[in-house]
Formats: sequence, structure tokens, C-alpha cells
Amino acid sequence: MLEQSILSKEAAQEKLHRMALEIVENIDKDEDELVLIGIEKKGFIIAQKLKIYIEQYHSAHIEILSVSLDKNEPVNIVVSKEMNFDNKDIILIDDVINSGKTFLYALKPLLGFHPKRIQTVALIERMHKLFPIKPDYVGLSVATTLQDQIKVIIENEEVIGAIFE
Repeated sequence: MLEQSILSKEAAQEKLHRMALEIVENIDKDEDELVLIGIEKKGFIIAQKLKIYIEQYHSAHIEILSVSLDKNEPVNIVVSKEMNFDNKDIILIDDVINSGKTFLYALKPLLGFHPKRIQTVALIERMHKLFPIKPDYVGLSVATTLQDQIKVIIENEEVIGAIFE
């Protein structure tokens, strides 16, 4: 199959900006700390971009962490910094959500805490959920076949777009 663009750089930036505005609308006005956790590697870069947009509209301190895991065998799930997540507003971020499995496993390190709220962000959502995870904020929803692959393109820490592979 030929690669087909489904998201341009400009459209990706617009979607990130819109999602950041939605996040700001949904967090408490007096929220003093927000934790963005990006799923390595692309989710972390998207988290960095969201932070820049959120800071334009909200004065909360924003902590950015990454979580890494082997998506095929998610035994070791590592958060980049140890911290107490009790009573924190947490947003878990990835580039593409397909079955929900990666998001589900990325939540594992948070289960020993009592966060105020956990929300999820996906730049692109596919419609093949196998696990009970639905993103709270979505840049683009795409109906695909199970055989289709979607790849978010990142160059020099910038979201360049997305393609069908």
C-alpha cells in the first residue's frame, strides 16, 4: 500500500492547540499543578508540545514525565521520575490509540496512588478498542481496517504529520 498523508504539519499543530484549549477548559481554575505523562517516545514529544500551548492559557505548574514500556511484553513499565501522584491531575498522552492496550499498561505505575483525576490524550484515535480505554482528548479519529497502520511522523522534536502505511 502506498503511504497516504492523513494529517499535515499545520493540521497537527492546530489539533494540538485545540486539545490544549480543551484541557485548560476542563482543569480547575485554581489547579496549581498538572502532570503530563507521555508514552515514550512520540507521546512524550506530544506532551512537550501540549505543555507549551497549555502554558499560554493557564498558570499551573506543569510537570512532564515519560513512561516507557515494551508494547509487546509490558512487564517493566518505568516512569522517568519517582513522585507521589496522590491528589494530582494527570494526563496520559500517546500518539495513536488503537486497542487501548498501551494506555492500560501505562496506567500501572499510577495504581498505587490516589490521583485526583487521570485523563488521556491521543493525537490519532483508531476504532479498534479491545480494552476499556477511550481518550478524553482526540486530535483526529480515523476509521481503519485492522491491517491499516498509522504512523505519526516526528522530526527534530516536531510533529510533522501522520500517514497511513
